[in-house]
Amino acid sequence: MKIAKPMLLVTTPIGVGLGIYEAYRLAGGLVFLMIALLSVITIAMGTVVATVRREKRAEEQAARLKADAAAGDLKAGVE
Repeated sequence: MKIAKPMLLVTTPIGVGLGIYEAYRLAGGLVFLMIALLSVITIAMGTVVATVRREKRAEEQAARLKADAAAGDLKAGVE
């Protein structure tokens, strides 16, 4: 896995670029449909990643506020 992930991260964009080049060479104008499809998929993936990160950040912040409130209750009881 140590070698596979970096290889995939490098070879996938190269393969997509070569695929777009070949699509242009073979089909001409249809390459724009391929680029549009790739753009929609990329935007969808980016939206999912952004939503997951936003929700995770909100959960961590809520947990932090809850812990701070519990610590505040403990301090008030000690005094």
